[in-house]
Amino acid sequence: MNERQPGGEVKIIRVAPEVSDYLRLREQAGMSPRSAEGAATGLANSLFAISLHDVSGLAGMGRVVGDGGCFMQVVDIIVRPDLQGRGLGKMIMKEIMRYLEGHAAPLTYVSLIADVPADALYRPFGFEYTSPGGLGMYWRKH
Repeated sequence: MNERQPGGEVKIIRVAPEVSDYLRLREQAGMSPRSAEGAATGLANSLFAISLHDVSGLAGMGRVVGDGGCFMQVVDIIVRPDLQGRGLGKMIMKEIMRYLEGHAAPLTYVSLIADVPADALYRPFGFEYTSPGGLGMYWRKH
């Protein structure tokens, strides 16, 4: 009998995942929590989203957010821990780059915050470090 293995057959869906799946995937990947209210608003307002699904459910995802003209940000590049190292992050980024190349206006500033060692994923796609010319900063409501 042939059992389907997690990650064996990944389906690409170009929409954001359900809120509960998104929150669960962030938790599984050890990422900082988000509120269900914030997630519902944020996911619905994505400029572009991609979700990867396998037999176990949401396998990975990524989004582009921003004003759609001058500034865009790549966020939520997440691969379920049991599937990391299988090229799914690259698959997500290829889809995001395809979107950016087709929709970003000339001179659009596309940014992202990369956690180490995941920063190595973004370099081959043309992303560069902002330092020493600039440093990423953030503010979070508690």
